[in-house]
Amino acid sequence: MVQLTRIYTRGGDKGKTSLGSGKRVFKHDLRVEAYGTVDETNAIVGLVRLHTANPADAPIDAMLSRIQNDLFDLGADLCCPEEKDPAYPPLRITAEQVTRLEQEIDQINADLAPLKSFILPGGSAAAAYLHQARTVARRAERLVSALIQEEEINPEGLKYINRLSDLFFVLARHVNDNGARDVLWVPGANR
Repeated sequence: MVQLTRIYTRGGDKGKTSLGSGKRVFKHDLRVEAYGTVDETNAIVGLVRLHTANPADAPIDAMLSRIQNDLFDLGADLCCPEEKDPAYPPLRITAEQVTRLEQEIDQINADLAPLKSFILPGGSAAAAYLHQARTVARRAERLVSALIQEEEINPEGLKYINRLSDLFFVLARHVNDNGARDVLWVPGANR
């Protein structure tokens, strides 16, 4: 269990931070950028949850709560590049977590009408924030994809963040009255 007694340590005052292994790296290190962007995604999910707090949205809110915990798991996964002590293996995203996202995507998407246009973020506050979460998750995915080219990382983490952005897309349509309130792109509308 994590216990924080001090919020500031002054350890980062020279532009470095510690990974879960204790290794010191620059704060702009690709690994730090990746898990920092995962954390940013998590913060946006918190904003979404402000708009899913009513009883009708309880299943969506529960899903988002699970996702927030998964995103902390993913951050921990990315923060620990290697096993320091086999008796205490680092937390890793699992194939089961990825499968759960796929099942949720399929379940939600089954109730949505097929798209005939791209969607602009909006419709409802929850949908707009879900689209923002989707774009930040895509940025995290790009960073994790770049990291996997340089270092060995858990491939399930990349799969998870990829599926998560897809889930945010279908959830945005779902909270927009199953797509009825989606804002559709009209190509060339302002020419």
